[in-house]
Amino acid sequence: MNLLKSLFSLSFMTLISRILGFLRDLVIAHIFGVSIYTDAFFVAFKIPNLLRRLFFEGAFSQSFVPILIYYKSYKKIKYTKDFIASLSGLIIIFLSIIILLGIIFSSYIIEFSAPGFTQSIQKFQISSTLLKIMFPYILLVSLSSLYSSILNSWNYFSIPALAPSILNITIIILSIFFNSFFQPSILVLAWSVIIGGIIQLIYQLPSLIKINMFIMPNFNFNNIGLLKVLKKIGPCLIGASANQISLIFNTIFASLLNSGSISWMYYADRLIEFPIGMLGVSLSTILFPSLSKSYSKNRFKEYKQLLHWGFRIGLILSLPSSIILFVLAKPLVVILFQYGKFTNFDVLMTQKALELYSIGLVAFILVKVLSSAFYASQEVNIPTRIALFTLSITQILNPCLIFYFQHAGLALSFSISGWINFFLLYWKMYQKKLIHFNFNECIFIFRLLIAILSMTFVLIFMIYFIPLYDISSFFTKITRLFIILFVSGMIYLISLYFLGISFLNNSNNVN
Repeated sequence: MNLLKSLFSLSFMTLISRILGFLRDLVIAHIFGVSIYTDAFFVAFKIPNLLRRLFFEGAFSQSFVPILIYYKSYKKIKYTKDFIASLSGLIIIFLSIIILLGIIFSSYIIEFSAPGFTQSIQKFQISSTLLKIMFPYILLVSLSSLYSSILNSWNYFSIPALAPSILNITIIILSIFFNSFFQPSILVLAWSVIIGGIIQLIYQLPSLIKINMFIMPNFNFNNIGLLKVLKKIGPCLIGASANQISLIFNTIFASLLNSGSISWMYYADRLIEFPIGMLGVSLSTILFPSLSKSYSKNRFKEYKQLLHWGFRIGLILSLPSSIILFVLAKPLVVILFQYGKFTNFDVLMTQKALELYSIGLVAFILVKVLSSAFYASQEVNIPTRIALFTLSITQILNPCLIFYFQHAGLALSFSISGWINFFLLYWKMYQKKLIHFNFNECIFIFRLLIAILSMTFVLIFMIYFIPLYDISSFFTKITRLFIILFVSGMIYLISLYFLGISFLNNSNNVN
């Protein structure tokens, strides 16, 4: 398998999904603005989304995929199917109970996750209502994540990468054409999430049928593979929960700040998630099955080569992304969100958060690469301990930084903890001699910085002579933005070429 080709293919599919995500946010910003209703929706939507990330995009995939790869490589197809059927049965039972409890105790969940909302009865009540409607989404999207993990293990990366697009398309269509049917109109977003989740789940079924892995659930909880997953999911859950717990605390802090803080953080988070999804998630997604396969077959040299290639590619792609987000923070927020009820003040507040988020972007992406290597080798204790340590650092920093930076302080603490997480993971990899830092690496970084400086100079020069937001036409703004990004990107790629930095090392012919 050509990893570079898979990376670009997956990144392109993710790009489509993220663009639709931005269109979704643009529609929400235009129709609903920044208000108590959008704050309520973002808080309510974050809870099932957080549970999904916690259980089924973090801990679940990290404990499930290596065992699935083992079954695929060494076991008969019957045992693989029994393993998947038992796991899906457990997921349905467990999440059905979670959903029932979530609906019953929705008010208490909102009170805990956003205590500042209790000061406004209207905001508190609408948040609880939205959460009740959206809680079943956790089952729909978790089963979709299970199907995605199976397809990724069979090297079908594109289909799962497009699945989130369905949710975005559903929200866009229903928000535009059906918001007047609901009172208050923000309820249309909650029902859009449920409908999108159902379509998202059904969309992946033909691909599962194609690889003969569409399996009805059963309730055999004594399955050996299932027991192995449950044994490993505990430590994985602790490690994966660190970032999600940090997001919960961020929401708690933001709910105590000025009205609109949650929405400003949400829009900044959407922008920083764009390169993280395109680069970090895509890179870890294609690396994880290959790393797991190399480790399970004791091909340790190949394992090191994959990790080295992934680390270099992550650095090559994340550094320019970080610079672009920092330099273009205000133009991006204006072009993408400043419509309808989104004010100049909202732009400034979102810009501040985005600039501080961008400082940690390189670390966020490289952490995903290093974490994938640990989980592929089924060594979960190290990333778990480091994640818990960085979580505690984040929560110590939060109250100090919001005193000086308000809501943007939450972004800064997240970036600082991201760098701490990266350096600790890298140090552990270095100690295990799985990654190295020598003279050649110093030369590589030096050359990379020269390319970055060349791109940054051109980027700032073009912004000065090509205004991006002091014009009225949306089409003109987008056209100018793409021109600036294209020229800056070409300068970066040309610089890499002349400096002798290649994308191709160790990316080809990995089985």
